Amino acid sequence: MSTPLKVKTILVSQPKPEGDKSPYFDLAKKCSVKVDFRPFTHIEGVSALDFRKDKVNILEHTAVIMTSRSAVDHYFRMCQEMRITVPETMKYFCISESTAFYLQKYVLYRKRKIFHGKQTITDLMLVIKKHKDEKYLLPCSDIHKDEIAEKLDEQKIKYTKAVMYRTVCSDLSDLANVNYDVLAFFSPSAIKSLFKNFPKFKQNKTRIACFGTATSQAVKEAGLKVDIYAPNPKAPSMTMALEQYIAVANKGAK
Repeated sequence: MSTPLKVKTILVSQPKPEGDKSPYFDLAKKCSVKVDFRPFTHIEGVSALDFRKDKVNILEHTAVIMTSRSAVDHYFRMCQEMRITVPETMKYFCISESTAFYLQKYVLYRKRKIFHGKQTITDLMLVIKKHKDEKYLLPCSDIHKDEIAEKLDEQKIKYTKAVMYRTVCSDLSDLANVNYDVLAFFSPSAIKSLFKNFPKFKQNKTRIACFGTATSQAVKEAGLKVDIYAPNPKAPSMTMALEQYIAVANKGAK
């Protein structure tokens, strides 16, 4: 029976959490492992010139669906670049309360114009269905889930997709000679970035952790092996899945 390979280092393909509280910091301390953070992708705004080619008229809409802080930032950036004054009557439907509060960066927070779900599009749809007569604008990335559009279509909600930002591969060339025991991925675009930066990447002894079925599928399609998967019945979060794997791998390992 082969000796399990010990986990000493983990690279999380996301930005480092702000502040000093994070499940990843707790994981590093509890399991005595080094956890580094590095976004494999980043967001770039679509220029007003390119946006005009889609022939989306922002002012034709009476409401905006905000699915993230990026959507909020790039919606108001686009309005500024196109010299559009957003009317005070505009209504905002946000995926979560935190996204709704983030709107205060750009607008006066008035509850009668700002609505939010709990955290998912299913929650938000319960709110949107009460305002079926609005014409919605959906600011989004060039890479986005179809779930939102599908649910809007199901309810026959009038809406327009507006691609205002793009998910692009980050430059990871400085990691060329750096090896980690575990790489943690959260999106198919991160896998794409891995191979764009390192076309000859071989998994070898590196363990790969992935979150979600789409990410898992992208890992397998790239010819790699999924060693750690979340969410699962015993580990709803990535940190829990990592902790459980490390507990087994590091037990008695050299």
